[in-house]
Amino acid sequence: MVIAPCPSRFGGRVSSGNRAPHSAEIAAMAEQEADHRRRFDELLVRRGVRPTALQPLWSVAGFALGAATALIGPKAAMACTAAIETEIDRHYTEQLDALGDSDPELADMIREFRDDEREHRDAALAAGAEQAPAYPVLFHAIRLGCRAAIALSTRI
Repeated sequence: MVIAPCPSRFGGRVSSGNRAPHSAEIAAMAEQEADHRRRFDELLVRRGVRPTALQPLWSVAGFALGAATALIGPKAAMACTAAIETEIDRHYTEQLDALGDSDPELADMIREFRDDEREHRDAALAAGAEQAPAYPVLFHAIRLGCRAAIALSTRI
């Protein structure tokens, strides 16, 4: 099961009022994530697949996580991005391995989105994510939360 992108986490960063110093970059990432979500949603409808019932919860949680890390500071917001994109990269890579050659349309979409997520992660690291307060704790806690969300979403 592919987990849909959660652009609301970027909205939480913008809404927190913490716009410096990477607000344009975050806005561009949010736009890209919204496009990913729209395209995944269209594919679900076209294929008659039910999305996870937890999507509304993940939207609220993503918004709150984005806002909370932005309030800590710009580097914490970037640490959040680095953690999430690291986990999404792992998830998408697993999905591609599982798909093999069975669904070229979906594989192409996942590959494109995974490459975008890798760019987001790399941009976050370049912007100082690893300099965030308590980076290792923050990074691994967010990754753990992502893994839990993915695991729950495959079942509910």
